[in-house]
Amino acid sequence: MRLLLLAASACAITAQPVTFLRDVAPVLNKAGCTSGPCHGAAKGKNGFKLSLRGYDPQFDYEALLYDLAGRRFNRADPGKSLMLAKPTQQVPHGGGLRFEKDSSYYKIVYNWIAQGVPFGDREKDVVASIEVTPREINMAKPGETVQIRVTALYKDGLTRDVTRDANVESNTPDVAKVDASSLVSGERVGEATMLVRYEGKYSTVPLTILNPKPGFAWKPLPQHNYVDTHIDTKLRKLKIQPSDLAGDASFLRRVTLDLTGQTPTPEEVRSFVADPTPTRAKRSKWIDKLIARPAFTDYWTVKWGDLLQNNRKFIGEKGTFGFREWIRESIASNKPFDKLVHELLTSKGSSYDTPAANYFRVTRDAKATMEKTTQVFLGVRMVCAQCHDHPFERWTQNQYYQMSAFFSAVGVRPGYEVGEEIVFDLREEYEMKHPKDSRVVAPEFLLASTAPVKIPADPRRRDALAEWLVSKQNPFFAKSVANRMWSYFFGKGIIDPVDDIRASNPPVNPALLDALTRDFTEHNFDLQHLIRTIVNSRSYQAAFTTNEWNALDGENFSHYMPRRLSAEQLMDAITAATGARPNFPEVPADTTSTQLPDPHVGKDGFLDLFGRPSRESACECERRTDFSLPQALNMVNGKTISDAVADPKGRVSKLVLSGKADAAIVDELYLASLSRLPNKEEAARGLQYLGAGPKAQRAQDLLWALLNSKGFLYSY
Repeated sequence: MRLLLLAASACAITAQPVTFLRDVAPVLNKAGCTSGPCHGAAKGKNGFKLSLRGYDPQFDYEALLYDLAGRRFNRADPGKSLMLAKPTQQVPHGGGLRFEKDSSYYKIVYNWIAQGVPFGDREKDVVASIEVTPREINMAKPGETVQIRVTALYKDGLTRDVTRDANVESNTPDVAKVDASSLVSGERVGEATMLVRYEGKYSTVPLTILNPKPGFAWKPLPQHNYVDTHIDTKLRKLKIQPSDLAGDASFLRRVTLDLTGQTPTPEEVRSFVADPTPTRAKRSKWIDKLIARPAFTDYWTVKWGDLLQNNRKFIGEKGTFGFREWIRESIASNKPFDKLVHELLTSKGSSYDTPAANYFRVTRDAKATMEKTTQVFLGVRMVCAQCHDHPFERWTQNQYYQMSAFFSAVGVRPGYEVGEEIVFDLREEYEMKHPKDSRVVAPEFLLASTAPVKIPADPRRRDALAEWLVSKQNPFFAKSVANRMWSYFFGKGIIDPVDDIRASNPPVNPALLDALTRDFTEHNFDLQHLIRTIVNSRSYQAAFTTNEWNALDGENFSHYMPRRLSAEQLMDAITAATGARPNFPEVPADTTSTQLPDPHVGKDGFLDLFGRPSRESACECERRTDFSLPQALNMVNGKTISDAVADPKGRVSKLVLSGKADAAIVDELYLASLSRLPNKEEAARGLQYLGAGPKAQRAQDLLWALLNSKGFLYSY
């Protein structure tokens, strides 16, 4: 009799069929049960594990049903099920209150249990896509609100409003925040992106909050190329007036550092500033001169050496020098970037005879090689998908192992010389196996529809990957490289971080990135052409000083953003300013920081303190450009600065012994350190200080002060 009453009660509550796929899984995800801090953690929580963000509903369903012998359900009395009692805190629950007894979520789970916990039909109950409205949010001023609506389209063609169950987050909460009902509130002038997620489907909604200040009138500035056109188009829409061009001296120091890692000499500064050639032509000519210098090759060899992890810790001393020379020669000859990458991915043979083969000696494992390859050359981070489907992107765990399978046949064995290794293609036992069921995983491109070639069944599969990866049909390759190169000149990518390209991390200026990508592709992946295009733009040459309309802009490239010099730039700038010789005992005299083969040279010294990467990761984030207290103390009283300033053969000694007038000494020290002449006030103070005591000591003090100024430590 009691069972009949309970069944009648359940029927009274149950209004419509409920399945795990369509109804219950979204509840678990929205309530946070599948989140990383809860049961979605790698090892679960308190003995119970669910898939992260519900990426594997079959696993979650079976865990709920069969773990603890099915004791999470009470089919006779659904209301007493642990699955309901814990989240409502009728019994102790480490995760706290997740929903109330009178909530719709409670009713959904109750009805599901009462109906016999059906899993559902994968052909009907799985979400095919989501539609988000509005597709773009524009607010005239802070304080406005907009309601986001999310509709799910299922495989059977039915639709459902899932706004309540979707996860909507703001990537910049101080610009716009979102409440639990998906209501967006504008907080301040700026831009943000709303990230919308529901049952493994993702969408983004760009948001713009305009400056309500009256009186904006667009002032057109010269457009040097399409870069300025795309940037100005967006700035005008946002009511942001870009800054004017930087002065010649500022531009000269900035572009010389960005292209060669060096600072211009005093003679070069004087000559460039005095040159009467029209500004645009003069600057373009200087850019060409810099790209032709050996220092350009040295500097960019460092950058790609970082990303390719050229480090004797992995490949030995001889391997490091050989790999560096291969990178250097590729840059010096302006080898098309698609050819460079293709050579890397298909390289085999002796690590001494074929230096590119060292690429595989660094990572050695197929999965690690795949992760590095996709992150560096596609801007895609696959590492999350090793254990579960990517939480913020479409990439699945299956795709992780399909991509890794391209490298599973790569073998590395000892060579004939000391430290030599041979990279070759295995002929047996090379198949990649899936960790869930040990099935053999066949290689497959991330986007099969863009594949220009078929994948061979034999071990030469990585040749096919190289063809696909560098092809013009691959939507990631050119875009990733163009975005990364942009970041080297503006301090941040159009998509940032540069190696995390995904739908939920959209570009701040899609039209600009598309134009750069198209230009790079049409010029056959010519890195020097891409660099020239960027640094010849007015946007790159803009002043760092702001106006009333762009003072708060940090995303749209309306003015130059000052950046601390990198470790190598700073070390070489100190050497150039003081006239001291570089001092790295492990390498020949006069070797600059940008000519060092790897982080082993000068280890644990000035370069490492100021953020030189150890090259143990292929992530741009390994290089630090912050400014810390230990760095400040080193600049103030460290041995590197003090020895360089007081070098008896250095700049100060030569200036004093030459008998030059005090005014000339002051000018020379400013030109050597800040790449500009002092203004009237600075010149007067410098003269006054030099004349108040021993000239040599005072000149050293002045140079020391300049080296510790922001004007020296930062690129403006």
